[in-house]
Amino acid sequence: MSEQAEHVECLIIGSGPAGFTAAIYAARADMKPVMYEGLQPGGQLTITTEVENYPGFPHGIEGPEMMTLFKEQATRLGADIRFGLATATDLSKRPFRVTVDETKEIIADTVIIATGASAKWLGIPSEEKFKSNGGGVSACAVCDGFFYRGKEVAIVGGGDTACEEASYLAKICKKVYMIVRKDHLRASKAMQHRVENTPNIEILYTSTTKEILGDQVVDGAIITNTETNSDRKLDIQGFFVAIGHTPNTTIFKGFIDLDEQGYIKTIPGTTRTNIPGVFACGDAQDKVYRQAVTAAGTGCMAALDAERFLAEQPVEEGVQGNGL
Repeated sequence: MSEQAEHVECLIIGSGPAGFTAAIYAARADMKPVMYEGLQPGGQLTITTEVENYPGFPHGIEGPEMMTLFKEQATRLGADIRFGLATATDLSKRPFRVTVDETKEIIADTVIIATGASAKWLGIPSEEKFKSNGGGVSACAVCDGFFYRGKEVAIVGGGDTACEEASYLAKICKKVYMIVRKDHLRASKAMQHRVENTPNIEILYTSTTKEILGDQVVDGAIITNTETNSDRKLDIQGFFVAIGHTPNTTIFKGFIDLDEQGYIKTIPGTTRTNIPGVFACGDAQDKVYRQAVTAAGTGCMAALDAERFLAEQPVEEGVQGNGL
């Protein structure tokens, strides 16, 4: 390493509602937390416009502004928040070793993982154009569906998540188009029956998105039927992508127990992982809810779990993990 290793009591990897809440609680517990914010400081909410479903903001709040407030609160309470990306870890024994930006080594008595998950996107240029600033492209129907009440929208995907979000949108939107790449839905039979029997959901099988239309905001989309090679224009005001998320957990492989999708396994009712002293919160370990408020809740839990762990167990070399 090109820099001398730094020892900290509590290292938080990643930011967002989970990481910042963990930092707030850890700072109040005098754990002197050090946070490295990661590639996207503030997490996914920094590319979200108005947030209306977070308690305490009766008139809503812009996502970036909310994350700025979270950060200011954590800093005021004593958290050391730094820009940087964790690039490698050694969690085989305590104290743990984490490399930041491939050069700096941190030695930590406890580690709180709050690296989140990244939404999968279609990868077309017009999608990128409307992803931020309220342009009309979203990866979370529960977060943003409200803004399209009474309007026509489209959602891409054929799995359970896509069907659940299509059903949610159908309750508040005039029309929902489901754009499905295959000639069938991958969702469970129950979810298939639900969307197939919802009058204002139209499923477009063997279809892909060619282009999302609009100037500043979405006002349509061109859909290609891959069987007939024909195009169809949809007059929509919102476009949702529900093709999955990728948890940002690669650097923990080989140490932390992950599920088949890469999400961190935690002991039910806690944020504890299979490695004593390592805790996980937010979307890195939650593939069900994925909301700011639930992420913040698990961030609180992680800090409390870490505080109790430090009070009960001294730092020892060679602590072995228990598989989940």
